[in-house]
Amino acid sequence: MNNLLGAAEIREIAERIGVRPTKKLGQNFVVDANTCRKIVKNADVGIDDVALEIGPGLGSLTLAMLESAKEVIAIEIDDRLAAELPLTAIRHGFDASKLTIINQDAMGISELPTDPTVLVANLPYNVSVPVLLRFLELFPTLRSGVVMVQSEVADRLVARPNNKVYGSPSVKATWWADLTSAGTVSRSIFWPVPNVDSSLVRFVRHQSAGDEELRKTTFKIIDAAFSQRRKMMRAALSDLCGGSAGASAIIEASGIDPTIRGEALELADFIKIAITLSK
Repeated sequence: MNNLLGAAEIREIAERIGVRPTKKLGQNFVVDANTCRKIVKNADVGIDDVALEIGPGLGSLTLAMLESAKEVIAIEIDDRLAAELPLTAIRHGFDASKLTIINQDAMGISELPTDPTVLVANLPYNVSVPVLLRFLELFPTLRSGVVMVQSEVADRLVARPNNKVYGSPSVKATWWADLTSAGTVSRSIFWPVPNVDSSLVRFVRHQSAGDEELRKTTFKIIDAAFSQRRKMMRAALSDLCGGSAGASAIIEASGIDPTIRGEALELADFIKIAITLSK
């Protein structure tokens, strides 16, 4: 078995290439090999998979994926980290030809050299939700994955209706996939140790809920419903529907009580309203 990275090696690589983890890029590097293997196992990465990683950093998870996947695509915004990653793979006995590095901001990516099948990532806290939603939207070949995010974000992603943390990300993500909690991770597995807790979220793709036009309309309604979450739906959608009376009529025609709040609705309800609105 190839060696994965430990805490001492991570610090040595960082020092050698002059990297100091920055809060701005949300850099907290995983220094525990067992956690990396556990995440890869949880994501069901197999020998036929093209694994996609966002923000590989110094390569802890990357090497764990190279142990299991056919190929790994890693998107890294930091030039120094991107240049060092293949060298780290070679030093640890891995075949660097299985590793493709894309030195770009993940939010600017719109295509990849190979269709990815599984996503495994330690996502920076500040962009975790938009990055996850973007990649679910852009790459329908992603059948499943596990992302490590701030626990507060994980709670929002897996929340169900009538929960105080249920919101726009909770509903939007279910357009493409079923999301479930896959446990928590200790702060001690990171360097530097963050001042927030982290959790794992697993997703399994299902058939999209509709075409792109319906998605856009549905997402507009979701955004309006949660922009002022204490409002009743008839008030929340008044701008979209030409006033409160118009909103009431459309919501009622969808079979939904116009005095309900967005936090009580699930994706299917928002879709019903979107279909009525489109008519």
